[in-house]
Amino acid sequence: MLDNACGDVFALLSEYLDGELEPASCAELEEHLAGCPECVEFVQSLKRSMQLCHELGQSIPAPEVNEEAMAGLRRAYEQMLARRRASLPGASST
Repeated sequence: MLDNACGDVFALLSEYLDGELEPASCAELEEHLAGCPECVEFVQSLKRSMQLCHELGQSIPAPEVNEEAMAGLRRAYEQMLARRRASLPGASST
């Protein structure tokens, strides 16, 4: 599976770190990591980045969005959807 080993590791890292990778693929990835210090360094760096983001998310509360701003966002979203639907092939212009 890991033909382009380092590139394949990179492509599978999200699933690997989330514990969602198939066991066989996980074993192959870990086998590659056992012999590739560059990939190990990258994985450790990514894990640390994820940890820092998680810690930051816990320390900074999400800002409150007032109702007027939310209503504006909903209107903009609905307008975007309407434009997208109107541009689809076969959409009527009525």
